Amino acid sequence: MATSAELARYEQRFRRAGLPLFIEDFSPTHDIFSRATPVLALVFIAEMIGATRLSWHWWQNLLAALGGLAVLIAGFGLLNLFRGRRFWSFPTRFGTPELAVFVLLPALLPLATEVQLRQFFGVAIGNLLLVGMVYLVIGYGLIGTTVWGVRRLGTELANSVASLVRALPLLLVFSLVLFVNTEMWQVFAGMPVAFIIILAVSFSLLSDLFLVLRLPKELDAIERDAGSGPPLRRIQRLNLSVSLVIRQWLQGLVVSAGVGLFFIGFGMLAISRHIYENWGIDTGGWSHQLDLLGYQLLISAALVKVAAGIATFTGLYYSISLMTDATYRAEWLDNITDELRELFTARTEYLELRARQVPAES
Repeated sequence: MATSAELARYEQRFRRAGLPLFIEDFSPTHDIFSRATPVLALVFIAEMIGATRLSWHWWQNLLAALGGLAVLIAGFGLLNLFRGRRFWSFPTRFGTPELAVFVLLPALLPLATEVQLRQFFGVAIGNLLLVGMVYLVIGYGLIGTTVWGVRRLGTELANSVASLVRALPLLLVFSLVLFVNTEMWQVFAGMPVAFIIILAVSFSLLSDLFLVLRLPKELDAIERDAGSGPPLRRIQRLNLSVSLVIRQWLQGLVVSAGVGLFFIGFGMLAISRHIYENWGIDTGGWSHQLDLLGYQLLISAALVKVAAGIATFTGLYYSISLMTDATYRAEWLDNITDELRELFTARTEYLELRARQVPAES
């Protein structure tokens, strides 16, 4: 019993670190979809509205919804009988049959009541995407990694600001030149908000792709330096890579947000309404003036767009510097190597504990 409790503590530590695949015998059936059973069940029941129609009376829709719910429950009940379980038992594991029923059975309701093939495929594809998202989020520890990042937000902020300060001599000169450039304002001020969001997401994906391409070599070095015990399996290395990408993304997000706020403040001081008029720049959908010591500060939609655009460039520069600049790379890797050394040591102890438990149980 003590061994089982110790194993559970190790496994909980791996989950909290965003590395659930470090757990031996980790399977989608028992460890991923079973944890998401409440969410899947809620979505499954909510999709009974697929049996209703807007053109029907309320009592007809109520009867159709209850009938749809009965069909969904009966479908899973028959599957339980087929799998050797009681009809009313709640699934404790989600294998391929359970997932197939979850994806396809609710999609059959609109097909049966309205013969809507488009709605059938829409519900089925939506459920399939939900299953894939659950697999990625739980299977690769995205929740644990994100929670870890939130807990370490203060430390990440300090590290990011320290790294940014070292880059300021070159980075600020480059960014300030862009910021006071008329063409830069014309480009970003006239750009729809959706395009700026797409630009930020694209730059984030580009920096993540660059990190992913460089990570295998870096992980080999980290594992040789900090690791012990059996080498990581491919799926475990992928889990570790995803965790590091999220950590790098959080740190880049902190830097980008800080740069964006800096240029909003700087723009309020330096770019007056008179400059807007001389440059021929519209303030955008909204603008506000604030009085500071008799000086009118202007904040506008155009200023926020320009600051956001420059922040995306800065975030991309910083993310690439983490892997190309020797100083940034050494500092970033030093921070995570200490943590990985402890996790690798814990993994070795965990595997040894499992090896002792197996003969004891046999």
